[in-house]
This record gives sequence, structure tokens and C-alpha cells, in this order.
Amino acid sequence: MPTELFTFPGHAGHALAARLDRPEGPHLATALLAHCFTCGKDIAAARRIAGRLAGMGIAVLRFDFTGLGHSGGEFENTSFTSNVDDLQAAAEALEGRGMAPDLLIGHSLGGAAVLKAATRLPRVKAVVTIGAPFDPGHVTHNFGDALERIDADGQAEVTLAGRAIKIGKGFVDDVRAETLGPAIAAMKKALLVLHAPRDSVVGIENATRIFLAAKHPKSFVTLDEADHLISRAEDVEYAAEVIAAWAGKYLDLRPPAPPIGAPEGITRVSEADPEGFRQDVQAGPFHHTVADEPTAYGGTNRGFTPYQFLAAGLGACTSMTIRMYARRKGWPLAHVSVDVTHDKVHAQDAGGSTSRIDHFLRRITLEGALDADQRARLMEIADKCPVHRTLEHGATVRTELVSASA
Repeated sequence: MPTELFTFPGHAGHALAARLDRPEGPHLATALLAHCFTCGKDIAAARRIAGRLAGMGIAVLRFDFTGLGHSGGEFENTSFTSNVDDLQAAAEALEGRGMAPDLLIGHSLGGAAVLKAATRLPRVKAVVTIGAPFDPGHVTHNFGDALERIDADGQAEVTLAGRAIKIGKGFVDDVRAETLGPAIAAMKKALLVLHAPRDSVVGIENATRIFLAAKHPKSFVTLDEADHLISRAEDVEYAAEVIAAWAGKYLDLRPPAPPIGAPEGITRVSEADPEGFRQDVQAGPFHHTVADEPTAYGGTNRGFTPYQFLAAGLGACTSMTIRMYARRKGWPLAHVSVDVTHDKVHAQDAGGSTSRIDHFLRRITLEGALDADQRARLMEIADKCPVHRTLEHGATVRTELVSASA
């Protein structure tokens, strides 16, 4: 996906580092993503969610809050209120580019911030929280004994996730005073609450309170075994899938007309795991799946292999073709299933030369009160499946280099 790096002024005028992930195809909507407390825009969860949404046609802006990551300013001088102000500044930066956000996504304290900011952004249609606290003051539980030093000295160093960071008294006082209930009730946006039941940092009861405070439409989806940072690849993938599917209900993601010569539109395959083989497969804004290789071949076994996709195309086309014919004839076909296996065999086994060729074995099961003639005719119809004909007759593949970078 194309990525643009730029800066914009935050709440206090400091330059905030931003990353705008754009769709490779048509731009259908825009999302603004707020990272978790003291994290950054480039954590794995943010990258994966942004990539999945970009594949759906949704541009995603993620940025580092003041004093974090590559952004300017000092974190100890920030507060929850300033985070909300930074979010508004990010939305204004997007609007200045003609890309006012339609969707807000917030992780942990970033989730609380998007709930607060949503009331200020009338063009936003939907909001997603991931492991968000209902009470922003909940974050101070992570400060331990440092709270007394913060109260006494105005700031103190706190170790969070193995990293030392300075927390100021203004931040503590601000989150302690913040109440999200009224803002959630007045939000008037569609809301999706994602939370893990075993989240040991922000308990699941926070999700319940957020959900109960919100007006409909609202949805609550559990992240099962995920941890607070959604550190496992499978949990991030699931969260991204849920957000992408849910957002489609509330954002106008109708694609433009397909290009000439491609009546079904473009199927886009993009790398999801540069260290392995996992691929995002996107067919328009509504259909997404994953391709991969088995673990024995260096993959993570998260999706179909390329040949399994090919076999699935043959099987699906066969089943559809048989159903269409039986329906037109009014025959009592109760159910059809097709098992397809792929192998490379010696051509001599198929009556040809000694070279190796691809061989697909297709086993068709026809259920229902069909007589012998009907079954025989349906088996003949199976060979008229368009994908079958393409595989048998062959096809040409023309390849063009779109762009290259050093």
C-alpha cells in the first residue's frame, strides 16, 4: 500500500509525525487511528489494522501523540485533554487534504480519546475502541508507587512495558477528573467495542460500561484470548477483519465502476508478512481472504495456498454450474459438493509425453431424488464449467511493471 509520511502541528504547535496509508485502488473513505498509551503509530496492531483497511479502500492516518515516537514536544507536559486536542488536529490535517475522517479507531487510552473527540468531529460516522478504559484515570493503576512522587514532585519516571517514561502531575490530575459517560451518550455515531475478556491491563468491565453508556447502533465483539496490546498475529488479524466488516455497514464503500475488460473488478494481492509468505487477497471493498503457505514451507498456515485457491475456483464454478442447470430444469437436486485435489503427474500417465503436468481430480457428490439420466447429464454439465474450460484450454498471462522503487 502507498504510504505518505508528513507532519502537522499538534495542540501546542509541535510537529507531530504522521503516516498516511492509502489504498492502492480507489479511495472510498478515511480512518484516523489513535495508538495505545505511550505506544506509537508503528506498533504491530496499528500497522496490521491500517493495512487491512487500506486494502478495503479506506485510507488510514496514524500518528504519534505529542512527546512520543517521532513527534516533537515533551510527553510529561501532555494530558488526556491534550491527546484529544492532538486527535482533533490530526482530523483537521486530514480535512485540509480533502480527506476528513469518516471512522475513528482508538486502542487503550487512545480508545478513550476517540470517544471524547468524536463529539467534536461531526463528519465522523463510526467509532471503534479496542481495549479502551471507561474511566481514563484507570491508566494511573500502572504507575504504582510513582503516583506519590508525581503528586509530590510534579513528575516522575515510570516504567511501562519495559520502557522508562516521565509522567507529569498535569496528566494524572487530568485523567482523574475526566468522565466519559456523557460524551459517549452524546456521541451519535455507530460504535464498535472490541475487548479481550482476559485483558489484565484494562478489565473487560470497562467495555461493558462503554457499551451501556452508548446509544444504538452499537456492537460488542470479544477478542477472546488476546492480550491488551493484541501482540499475537492471529488476534490482530481477527480484530482487523471485524473492524473492516463492521465499518462497511456505516461507511459508503461503493466502488467505482470496474475497469474495461475486467467485469468482476480487480483482485489485488499484497504482501502481509514480508518475513513469511502471508498475503492479503482483496476483491473489491467487500471480499477479503488470506493466502499463505504451510509452516513446513516457511509460511504460517493462515490461509489457502495458491493451488488451493485454484482448486477452490474449479470446485466453486463446478458446483454453481450444476446448480444453475438443475434449477433451470426443475430437477430435485438437494445438494451438491465438489472435492478437488491437485497434483503434478507424468504426462505419460495421462496418455501424453514424459513431462510433468498439473492434474486436478474432481469428485462430485449429487444428493436428491435424481434418476440415472439426470445424474449423468449433470456430470456432463460439470465439464462445461467456465473455470474447467479455462484450465483445459489454457489462458494467456500478460505482465506489466506498475512501479518500482529502490
